[in-house]
Amino acid sequence: MKNKNDNNTPQKNSEDKIEGRNAVLEALKAGLEINKLFVLKGEATGSLRQIISIARAKSVMMKETDRATLDSMSDTSAHQGVIAMVSPVKYVSLDDIFEKANSLNQPAFIIILDDICDPNNLGSILRTADAVGAHGVVIPKHNAAGVTSTVAKVSAGASAHVPVARVTNLASSIDYMKEKGLWIAGTDLTGEKPFFQSDLKGPLGIVIGSEGKGMGNLITRKCDFIVNIPMSGKISSLNAGVAAGIVLYEAYRQRQSL
Repeated sequence: MKNKNDNNTPQKNSEDKIEGRNAVLEALKAGLEINKLFVLKGEATGSLRQIISIARAKSVMMKETDRATLDSMSDTSAHQGVIAMVSPVKYVSLDDIFEKANSLNQPAFIIILDDICDPNNLGSILRTADAVGAHGVVIPKHNAAGVTSTVAKVSAGASAHVPVARVTNLASSIDYMKEKGLWIAGTDLTGEKPFFQSDLKGPLGIVIGSEGKGMGNLITRKCDFIVNIPMSGKISSLNAGVAAGIVLYEAYRQRQSL
């Protein structure tokens, strides 16, 4: 007799989870975007071994955990040692974002997020991206928040309208965007000019750094120029979502004259 999870169709048991070995295996084979995979520690046998192998080949983030943790995460009580957290939206390629800009006959305007880990910040930035007419958002696959139901909710539905590319290597992706004609503007307190004195028109990628560390050293070196947000208060930094909103609206203002 088949277990209720032993079928060949990925079953989405709740908004962000797929549970059960066959369901997760088929989701991987079908190329469904998986934000993170939780597998039972010490149980890499049979179909679970195959799941782990395919996930590694696809660079899916994985975490080994104990049965009690999986039980507490499970909505079905039939996780069979594996739970996949999936995205409520379909990620796109960088070329898809450029194609959107081309189809609108506009210079590409792309937001690049360097290890934004807070889903609330990601959702807020997606909402702003939609408001300012950005053609897409680029996020790294590892060590960063993916588009989850929480992100979708915070974005007030903008996540369904703003293309998001999830890339394995952010630095090489920036190189590719530069080859496609983008100027890359970083955001940091060390920036040469305030954001409102910088040229943010034309083909542009704006990098927003992580909540705690800002932009990484490698990403900073990839930037063509860096802008700062002048501050006169006692606090020396802004929330990533707030900082993004300030700079992106200046870019929006400047680009209205194109």
